Amino acid sequence: MRIIEHSIIGKQSDDTCEDGIVTTVNHIAVIDGSTSKTPERVNPKMQNGRFAMQLVSDVVSSLPAQTTMLQFCRIVTDAIDEAYNYYQEDPDVIRQHPERRLTCSAAIYSRYHREVWLVGDCQCLVGGKWYDNAKPQEAINAEKRSRYIIEHQLSVEEVRRHDEGRDQIIDDIIASMHNQNKTYAVIDGTPIYINGVKVISVPEDAEVVLATDGYPFLCNTLAESEERLRQLLVDDPLLISRYKATKAYMEGNRSFDDRTYIRFRA
Repeated sequence: MRIIEHSIIGKQSDDTCEDGIVTTVNHIAVIDGSTSKTPERVNPKMQNGRFAMQLVSDVVSSLPAQTTMLQFCRIVTDAIDEAYNYYQEDPDVIRQHPERRLTCSAAIYSRYHREVWLVGDCQCLVGGKWYDNAKPQEAINAEKRSRYIIEHQLSVEEVRRHDEGRDQIIDDIIASMHNQNKTYAVIDGTPIYINGVKVISVPEDAEVVLATDGYPFLCNTLAESEERLRQLLVDDPLLISRYKATKAYMEGNRSFDDRTYIRFRA
């Protein structure tokens, strides 16, 4: 495997970024920790999304070469579950409330199996062909937020200070999380919904891009992907028309979401 280019940029700062990259001789992965929906933390020292990303990064870093997708799903689930047992006095409470779990998505390339595994809401390009694995309710929630902002004629300035549109959908987002690992796959310490994991075969010598969903338009180069994002944030900073999302490009931030990109020759 030959890495061509890579980048991690936090939406607020590098210290609070909930995205990660792992590269070993056997695997390459991008990992996207889910933004917390409640103030409770499993590990009091950091946000749940960042902690989840770090735990999954540790798992990928030590995976044996011949690990299958199914084996990875079991190993990473056990790692998250162990964190609940270690950090929580009553870990069953976390298991019963998905909005309080350590949740993340990952795109992992296995050199041995020549496969990309999309576990949750990540994306990739394999030989120029785009694949994603979006959450089922994401587009519906984004449309509802967009409609609220437009109908209430909220200004760019006020939404970028406080996103009232997101306030309108946060209960919907939390409700949809009760389908985690029932109708769609995530990494959260409960058995992963295997039918929701996408497996993409990678041809010999193919060029591969793995990325988190902080790139609304994934391109064959980092520069192109960055330019498409930059133009979007200029033209549609609230993310309600050209690209509908569940949150805005907030004032003082570097983008609407953390973003991670890695391009390599398989």
